[in-house]
Amino acid sequence: MIFAGVNYLAIVVAAVAAFAFGAAYYGVLSKPWMKAARIAAGQGTPLPSLLVNSIVCELVMAWVLAYLIGYFGPEQMSLSTGLVCGFFAWLGFVATTTAVNQRYEGFGWDLTIIDSLHWLGVLLIMGAIIGGWGV
Repeated sequence: MIFAGVNYLAIVVAAVAAFAFGAAYYGVLSKPWMKAARIAAGQGTPLPSLLVNSIVCELVMAWVLAYLIGYFGPEQMSLSTGLVCGFFAWLGFVATTTAVNQRYEGFGWDLTIIDSLHWLGVLLIMGAIIGGWGV
């Protein structure tokens, strides 16, 4: 196994950038998302604990993605490798589990599309930053 190592600054920057992307994304799509998620207009403000949970989970996600990208070795650490790893992590794990969970929870495809595209953006941003910055 070849491993390129981990750039911890890139992980933190990737998580913060992904969090900012999510804030902007759901800010723009707040009304369709709330309708799809069956959330009443007055219930739309997230609690601080949810925001802390989000950033911690995005830090973990960025850390794991860094290890996946690093698995290919230092000579393969690049923007394109980061984007490819981010895309396949999204397609194989995030999009599929979102679709399965939201079907069992009784939500429509509109929520799955909104949420899945958010996570695609998150993983592409993280992959670009981590892969682009390298070790």
